[in-house]
Amino acid sequence: MILTDQQILAEIERGNIVIQPYDRTCLGTNSYDVHLGRYLATYRDAVLDARQHNQIQTFEIPEEGFVLEPGTLYLGVTEEYTESHAHVPFLEGKSSVGRLGIDIHATAGKGDIGFCNTWTLEISVSMPVRVYAGMPIGQLIYFVVQGDVQTFYNRKANAKYNDRTDKPVESMMWKNTW
Repeated sequence: MILTDQQILAEIERGNIVIQPYDRTCLGTNSYDVHLGRYLATYRDAVLDARQHNQIQTFEIPEEGFVLEPGTLYLGVTEEYTESHAHVPFLEGKSSVGRLGIDIHATAGKGDIGFCNTWTLEISVSMPVRVYAGMPIGQLIYFVVQGDVQTFYNRKANAKYNDRTDKPVESMMWKNTW
């Protein structure tokens, strides 16, 4: 079950959902619009290694925007910091963004209960497109869960994405044991 606008508002009042900055005009019928933050990043190396810490180069999107090019993975970040303490948040691209040929996540659209941070976006494009800091980029949808949670994400000893940031975060796959 997906939360409606009234349910999202009620959960914000209860403190189960936190969105900062919050703007009532961004609340949709059953979602909340999020915006592209000021920073993008690209990987420094042309070949990534899942067992190594792949370094990124972070840069600020200029006022005149930045042209994303096909064939490059860009890491972006949401302007909004969010917390979810009782629901599973899903991040999906806005249809208007998709119609520009922009994908905002390769695989990581689902958050965990207890995730408290900005969202790193895995951005790719099908053709060159200029993007701007602050533009609507996606929408958060909140799902009801059934049952109690044993370990919230922000309390997991092996959680890799807990450090609060306003910049994109590179893959931490290298921290996994396999």
